[in-house]
Amino acid sequence: MTAPLASVLFVCVHNAGRSQMAAGFLRHLAGDRVEVRSAGSAPGERVNPSAVAAMAELGIDIADQRPKVLTAETVRASDYVITMGCGDACPVFPGKRYLDWALDDPAGKGVEAVRPIRDEIRARVEALVAEIDAGRAA
Repeated sequence: MTAPLASVLFVCVHNAGRSQMAAGFLRHLAGDRVEVRSAGSAPGERVNPSAVAAMAELGIDIADQRPKVLTAETVRASDYVITMGCGDACPVFPGKRYLDWALDDPAGKGVEAVRPIRDEIRARVEALVAEIDAGRAA
């Protein structure tokens, strides 16, 4: 097995919706080419059931994931840090690629309202995979 091309950390407040969906898509699309992490500045108790259901519709299972707390070590160990409404809680270290994705929060929403958020995340993750792959080819 070869080493991953990059490591990516997805961060949102509760690590229960957006960041979990993004991590699920990246695992699905990039496989072992990318090391995937997710965390929250104030992690929730569990992953949002509507996010789990929306991802399951596409054959991606995130039901076994658990919200994790954001640590400086996790940020330090990541090449890409993608924030989704985490604000100033995210530590900044030199040499990392930081992206902020402005996405609606799926908290408290039904699966019908989560689908467009899921689809936007998928498009952004697909673009990220293309960027990582292009960096490898460069």
